[in-house]
Amino acid sequence: MPRLPSPDQRRQLLLDRRDEKMARSPHAYVRGNTAQYYEWLQAQPGHSLPEGPPIWICGDCHLGNLGPLAGADGSVEMQIRDFDQSVIGNPAHDLVRLALSLATAARGSSLPGVVTASMLQHMLDGYAFAF
Repeated sequence: MPRLPSPDQRRQLLLDRRDEKMARSPHAYVRGNTAQYYEWLQAQPGHSLPEGPPIWICGDCHLGNLGPLAGADGSVEMQIRDFDQSVIGNPAHDLVRLALSLATAARGSSLPGVVTASMLQHMLDGYAFAF
């Protein structure tokens, strides 16, 4: 029976496992590097992104966190389903993260650029429609 890591060893083992997953593809890197993503956003000069009203944002909006959720009435809708990093913040941050996730997933699937552009346009159209 393998010996379990001590609590002191657990953090480093988890970080190493995350880094191995992130090294597999650009999409996995985007998914696994939330902290660096926000550091990158903060480093942008001036007002590079539109400043939306402070609302609850997922904080971890990527393709892997979108999926079907069933309602009590039996309906099924595609929704964000991971809120462990939710914060009150700029909605543009979630949109940029989701767009980056969609684009890296498309690139990893060898989809042509026009398909990637269409995916991103549909994402923005859906967001605008929701308002």
